[in-house]
Amino acid sequence: MIKPEFYIRDLEKCVDKEITICGWVYNIRSSGKVRFILVRDGTGIVQCVITPKSVSQEKFEKSDKIPQESSIIVRGRVKKESRAPYCGYEIELTDYDIVSTVSQEYPIALKEHGVDFLMNHRHLWIRSYQQNMILRIRATIVKAIRDYFDSNGFILVDAPIFTPNACEGTSTLFETNYFDTKAYLTQSGQLYMEAAAMALGKVYCFGPTFRAEKSKTRRHLTEFWMVEPEMAYYDLEDDMEVAEGLVSYIIETVLAKHEKDLIALERNVENLKNAARKPFYRIRYAEAIEILKKAGHNIKFGDDFGGDEETVLTKQFDKPVFVTHYPIEIKAFYMKRDPKNPELACNMDLLAPEGYGEIIGGGQREDDLNILLDAIKRHNLPQNVFEWYLDVRRYGSVPHAGFGLGVERTVAYICGLHHVRETIPFPRLMDRLSP
Repeated sequence: MIKPEFYIRDLEKCVDKEITICGWVYNIRSSGKVRFILVRDGTGIVQCVITPKSVSQEKFEKSDKIPQESSIIVRGRVKKESRAPYCGYEIELTDYDIVSTVSQEYPIALKEHGVDFLMNHRHLWIRSYQQNMILRIRATIVKAIRDYFDSNGFILVDAPIFTPNACEGTSTLFETNYFDTKAYLTQSGQLYMEAAAMALGKVYCFGPTFRAEKSKTRRHLTEFWMVEPEMAYYDLEDDMEVAEGLVSYIIETVLAKHEKDLIALERNVENLKNAARKPFYRIRYAEAIEILKKAGHNIKFGDDFGGDEETVLTKQFDKPVFVTHYPIEIKAFYMKRDPKNPELACNMDLLAPEGYGEIIGGGQREDDLNILLDAIKRHNLPQNVFEWYLDVRRYGSVPHAGFGLGVERTVAYICGLHHVRETIPFPRLMDRLSP
């Protein structure tokens, strides 16, 4: 069985050692009698130097004819070379073996391609250097999220994918047959986390969610990943403190592990370093309305914010900003009313700076049974499907709060990407269900 002896990510520990790397040919170039084979292995890309004296004559002659993305095993000595592209190290080849030769031209050559072409070949596009870095950063973000909650006393509770009802109505749900009844793909695990918080105190779920929202903006996917913590005996301020700590920790973790990758992605890392510093900004919805009016937006109190409004708002701040206390009428039925002003909700959205907009939405949940019953009626929702949720208030109700953080929007913000389609391995959009 062939198994990699070393990975490109380990080259720093292998200087002046003879090693073997298993990977794929990323590119080949020649300079006189010296040839350079760029090899990738999933952890990085390394330049391999080959000369007539380093390998057999036959292999030297064939070395510049190896098709892109052919699988290859290379052997040689590792040298530190600051001029070497990608990783600052190179391998002086002593031998190589082709495992599989690409029999036709690789579709994604190292040149510009249109978005549709790249999305149709997403299964190959993720091999590219930039997409590879983004997916590695995504993995670090996912681990950082789990580490943050696991190390702060939260219990992971898995929410169901099939649900009998919606969190906020069924207009943006994917409906499916469930034996002799109807079910929906989950749009949020929040309601289940509220129940779990009454059992375990501080909990979170982390998984895919689905929204049948007919939107083609750069911030929307029909399938995306969300982490949703919920905390018993927490209010809005406590909720924001947890959200602030989470986002700061994520940014700091990515910077510590991927600063070079971010620079390669042309991300301004100084902006990210500043954004990780707590506390984040806090403004009320009413203040946000005034900021938008001064910026020339035709908006009035009671209007919700879309992507354009969020972009304008976040360009006023150099760090994430909490926008709190939206009008209760534009928020979900479960949101708690502000005791000081029942026309407002005890909610918050966290907007990422530099125009990226909302990455977190949440707030304090209504813990009064009667008020919640009235809210369900006011929103024209069927009470019978929420009976189990109402039991959370019937049996030991307490103040509690939580939020949802969208992984893809967070990846887009940290990596400096224009569209969320590049933040997930195989994106699902209104007009895309493959590959």
